[in-house]
Amino acid sequence: MKNIKIRINGLNFFYKKKPVLKGLKGEVEEKAITTIIGPSGVGKTTLLMVINRLYESIPDCRVEGRVDIKLNDRYIDVHKLPVTTLRKKVGMVFQVPNPLPMSIFKNVVFPLKLSGVKDREYIKEKVEQALKDAFLWDEVKDRLNDLALELSGGQQQRLCIARAMIMQPEVLLLDEPTSSLDMEAALKITELLKSLKEKCTLIVVSHYTSLTRRISDNVLTLKDGCLEETANSKIEEGAGAVN
Repeated sequence: MKNIKIRINGLNFFYKKKPVLKGLKGEVEEKAITTIIGPSGVGKTTLLMVINRLYESIPDCRVEGRVDIKLNDRYIDVHKLPVTTLRKKVGMVFQVPNPLPMSIFKNVVFPLKLSGVKDREYIKEKVEQALKDAFLWDEVKDRLNDLALELSGGQQQRLCIARAMIMQPEVLLLDEPTSSLDMEAALKITELLKSLKEKCTLIVVSHYTSLTRRISDNVLTLKDGCLEETANSKIEEGAGAVN
């Protein structure tokens, strides 16, 4: 029997008066990789933004229904949590890497600084562990003070994953995490994601058949307002073999 981390029930999302998600229902397994697939424009990214409430920065949006996350062995509606608490528990990595214009070290430590952490030894340990979690430590350990923007695209994406992981989130949302990367960088991200499910629950939005088949424990297809479980063998062939 699956342990469920997130339950979605009767979820409606409106941008202005336009419905984007309609009566959505579904479940996300704990400590597993759940990939969400479906046609372009169906609301996959919107669903991620509802889970960690990023949509709240967009004017004229409205949500109905519930998204419950299991914290401390009980389910709570994400809209009843302080947003700062939610964002610590639910991290997000975007399609295009977005390192801050500062050093590698300062990029990774940024969320800890925002949380008021000041213990230097603790910070140093957490940065090292986050970079190791992101398969990046060996590549940058001797240049932590270098500008993060000088890293390759794949390294920048792993840096963003490290920045998310330093808060030890219970859920990590990833929106097309390999779409802007070449084959070698995409394969590193693929192996990285498979290792991270030992630490947290991952929800990945992807258009790419090969990525979905390679990493997924569960696949949910978002179509016509429904989330349907889809067997890997029944995923439609499509473009994007690199990713």
